[in-house]
Amino acid sequence: QVQLVESGGGLVQAGGSLRLSCAASGRAFSNYAMGWFRQAPGKEREFVASINWAGGSTYYVDSVKGRFTISRDNIKKTVTLQMSSLKPEETAVYYCAASRVFMVTATGHYDYWGQGTQVTVSS
Repeated sequence: QVQLVESGGGLVQAGGSLRLSCAASGRAFSNYAMGWFRQAPGKEREFVASINWAGGSTYYVDSVKGRFTISRDNIKKTVTLQMSSLKPEETAVYYCAASRVFMVTATGHYDYWGQGTQVTVSS
């Protein structure tokens, strides 16, 4: 089992940067691919990025390619989402999640979720 806790959210101006972290507990962390999702008010939760078990492969939704970077540290049991050139429409609660499968975007493929961290991008 994996427990996940996100941090690093906050208020940032459009064009700014923010770094989100996800701290995991549980011995099985390195067995899981990790993903980041976001959910804006009144909208479905959407996939943002994922990284495989070893951290050697990553996958992004097209809208964030070149601006967001996902990484992981299996010793520290952390996953990071570095976000730059943020846009107001990216205001959302950001969640990290763990999956047995890499490169999947549907929420149903993820077994464990954090509580989320709010990111607000002002125009």
